[in-house]
Formats: sequence, structure tokens, C-alpha cells
Amino acid sequence: MPKQNQTSKLKTLYLYKILEKHSDENNPLSSTELIELLAKKGIKCERKAIYADIEALNQVGFDIVSVTTPKRGFFMASRQFEIPEVMLLIDAVSSAGFITPKKTKSLIEKLKSLVSDDQAKNMKSQVYVDTDSVKCDNEEIYITIDHLNDAIAAQKQVKFIYKRRSIDKQNMKKHTEKTMTVSPYALIWKDDHYYLICNNPKYDNLMNLRIDRMKKLTILDEAARPYQEVSEYTDFFDASDYSSKMFNMFSGKVEPVTLRCKLHFQEEMLDRFGKNIPLKAVDLDHFETTVEAAVSDGFASWIMQYGGDVEVIEPQELRTLIAEKAQKILSVYTQN
Repeated sequence: MPKQNQTSKLKTLYLYKILEKHSDENNPLSSTELIELLAKKGIKCERKAIYADIEALNQVGFDIVSVTTPKRGFFMASRQFEIPEVMLLIDAVSSAGFITPKKTKSLIEKLKSLVSDDQAKNMKSQVYVDTDSVKCDNEEIYITIDHLNDAIAAQKQVKFIYKRRSIDKQNMKKHTEKTMTVSPYALIWKDDHYYLICNNPKYDNLMNLRIDRMKKLTILDEAARPYQEVSEYTDFFDASDYSSKMFNMFSGKVEPVTLRCKLHFQEEMLDRFGKNIPLKAVDLDHFETTVEAAVSDGFASWIMQYGGDVEVIEPQELRTLIAEKAQKILSVYTQN
């Protein structure tokens, strides 16, 4: 009897797995087909047992539907993820430069398992990615992210080797490596890269480091420096707020910046800085807004993409920085 009860429980579980893997709206499975697939698992059952198990699965919340077209049978009508959701996740993984080609392939296969086999076969990503040029080759990244999450939760320092790319005098690409110890505060995915927001104990500010450039990371016993000592945050480290103020992930002093923009840039400014920023009409062609941003070379470069359509009113230091960068560019293109 115990063995018979165990077989009955396995039958229900296997039935669920079979329906999840092999059935969908266009591919219902008949009771005969279900019996045959269960037999391949070493489980024998009758047709009425199939009906009883499907009823039991529906009672606990699964959505298994009986249909007569395109043929009589049963299929898994709803899943944890719908096809558009799985496609979105596959495209995100395909586009993420910090995920290696090997791990990209593995993740995509796992995501495809969230839908039926037939649905997975018909999935074709609409995002083209040249994996040879944009994907990183650091296979340690999963372990690094896991350790960083643990270190942030435990408020411990971390130590790792940080790799940078450079070109020497012979025009040869090379890498330089440096051992670093930092206090980690948050992980941010921005501009197609994964960053660690942290503090170097030599300085009283925050820095952003690419996670795909880290190797051999270890968690230290030493407590991390409180983020309150090196940032504006007091109750918790607001990673979302911090990210919104960074441009090209350049660190800098966060302060109010007033911008005068052409009217047709309203939507773009609202998208970049949030729907709650103030918009004040200046004349028939311009409006002004004041936002909080990290004043840096990255922010200056972001503003310069708009040419004369977006002007910094204040602070003066940012105006000066942009003017100097524009002058350097002008000198390059006006040399004889």
C-alpha cells in the first residue's frame, strides 16, 4: 500500500510536468497520449485517473483546460510567465554585455523552459547581438555578484583584483590589474553594464566599479565603512536615487543644476529626470528646469549632445567645464 500511494503521488507530479513541457493552446494532449507519456516514466494508469488528477491540479490553482479543437485533449492554459514576458527576458539577457556568451546561452535555455517545447522552438529573439564584440569573458561574474550581495547584506568589506584595458606605446592592447579593498553598498545595472557602488577607504566619496572587471573577490572580516560617512543618504542607501543622478556612471558632487531647454525637449527631460521635475516657461521657445545631478565630465558630455538646444544656467563650474570641452573640440577641428 505505501508503494501504491507513492506511485499515485508521483503520477500527479509527472502529469503536471508533462503538461507543462509538452502542451499548449495549439498542442493539447489527449488522455491516451498522457497515459503513454506516463508509461515512459514507469507509471501505469487508467483514463479516469488522468481526469481525477487534472481536476485535483486545477483545485490547487493550476490552469489546465480541456478542449476539443484542434483536437480533444488537455493543455496548460496559463503559466508563471507568458510568452511576451519570456521573450523580453531573453532579449534582456542577450543584450546584457556583462553576461558571458556561455552563461547567456545557459540562461536563455532556462528561460525557454518556462514555456512549452513547441513555444520555445518558435521563439526567435528580435534583438541582434554581436557576442564576439560586446559580451564579456569573465566567467566568475555569477560568483562575484553572489559574494557582493552577501557582503552588502553583512556590511563587510570586499577585496578583489580589478582589471582595466589600455594600449601601450607599440599600439598593443593590454590589461592592467590592481588589487582593491572597498566597502560595498549597492549593485546597479546601468548603460548596459553592472556596477558596484562602493567606497575606497582612501577617499571620502563614492565610486562606481564595473563588476565584469572584478576577479577573485573575497569577503573580509572587517566591517564596511558606513555609507552615511561618504554619501548624502542617512536612513538607507537609495540606489535608485543615486543612479538617476549619474551620467555615464561618472562620480561627482551632487548639486542643483538649472537647464534652459528648447520646448521640444520637455518629454526627454521628463523621461530622464522624472515626471516631478519643475518646468517653467521662459519664452515662446524655451523652458527651464532645475534637477539634482552629479556634476562631472560625464554629465557635461551628456549635455553637449544637444548642442545649443540645452544650456546650463548654473552652476558656473559646469558652464565652464562645458565651455572648455567645446573649445578643445573646436581646436581639434580647426587645426591646419
